[in-house]
Amino acid sequence: MTDRTHEPASHDFYDFEGALPDDERKILDRTRRFMREEVAPLVNEAWTAGRFPLELVARFRDSGLAGLSYEGYGEHRPAVSHLLTGMMAMEMSRVDASVATFFGVHNGLAMYAVHSGGDEEQRERWLPGMAAMDTIGAFALTEPLDGSDVAAGMRTTARREGDEWILDGAKRWIGNATFADLVVVWARDVEDDQVKGFVVGKDAPGFTARRIENKTSLRIVENADITLQGVRVPERDRLQNVASFRDVAEVLRATRSGVAWQALGVMIGAYEAALAYAHEREQFGRPLAGFQLVQDLLVKCLGNITACWGMLLQLARLQDAGVFKDEHSSLAKAHVTARMREVVAWAREIFGGNGIVLDYDVARFFADAEAIYSFEGTREMNTLIVGKAVTGESAFV
Repeated sequence: MTDRTHEPASHDFYDFEGALPDDERKILDRTRRFMREEVAPLVNEAWTAGRFPLELVARFRDSGLAGLSYEGYGEHRPAVSHLLTGMMAMEMSRVDASVATFFGVHNGLAMYAVHSGGDEEQRERWLPGMAAMDTIGAFALTEPLDGSDVAAGMRTTARREGDEWILDGAKRWIGNATFADLVVVWARDVEDDQVKGFVVGKDAPGFTARRIENKTSLRIVENADITLQGVRVPERDRLQNVASFRDVAEVLRATRSGVAWQALGVMIGAYEAALAYAHEREQFGRPLAGFQLVQDLLVKCLGNITACWGMLLQLARLQDAGVFKDEHSSLAKAHVTARMREVVAWAREIFGGNGIVLDYDVARFFADAEAIYSFEGTREMNTLIVGKAVTGESAFV
């Protein structure tokens, strides 16, 4: 029985957290404390520097927050619900979207690729270390010349020679790749023209990862350009249950909903910053919170947050029931990220000139929203997925 005696936070207007059972609420509370105490003091300095604070890896390791979605690996605990993992992504992004992205790439994209694409021996070999965060993962799909069309246009190739595969090509925008211990690389088999997955170690000869500089969004995430020149991968490190791009799409379907939860977290972070500022800042002899136009902006922010949270709550229930489809996660990603853009703009507006400096946090949320709006499928691509589902007609080129 869930304890409903708690007072919902100001952003949780309809008490959505009350949908979690008590044991999962405790994990969410632990996530919230970790982000507030260990991450929040670092983020603005790290964002300005454009570097990931590597000391956070050890702190995440101690937190025990990774690997909770994967039953039977690491501590051999039962898997938590999709609702909890979504709210964890939300809670992390509420403090900083970059750190949430670091965690999502490792815990979501990389671990899920191994879990769904690997055989049992590979899961046992890699997942316990990843769950403990002794081994950090990355996920290399996007290429310099192919983003939305990477399914058909993938240029990275894999050629088999005996018990090894030789990888050649390039990847771009690969989060965590500058310091990850292993990278899941997707490449097209020259023999059958099908996409396959390979786990590549960071020290593999011919593998290089160069940090992308001068970003204006998610600056703490260490995205990289990867070059693969004759990288040799043993057959035992090829993900044995991946036969085509359809298996890659399975990973993206599962993780795309996590990006929507991240977008919700960014909305909440921006809203909370604006609400606090509206109480603190005085103009014309009274707090901004007492002005009708400011209240209108805050209520519009809260309306988007509440509506999107309800949407994602039901999406998580579909996931937990095992009946959710591509179009479900695509609609959430497209819709919630669009609403996020509105909220961060309204929240920044409340700050006036102070809204463009990091001291008040809202500028970081405003900038980071742009990356979340685009990655894991643009709004246009996700719209086409949903459009095909509702009309029965494909509008893809």
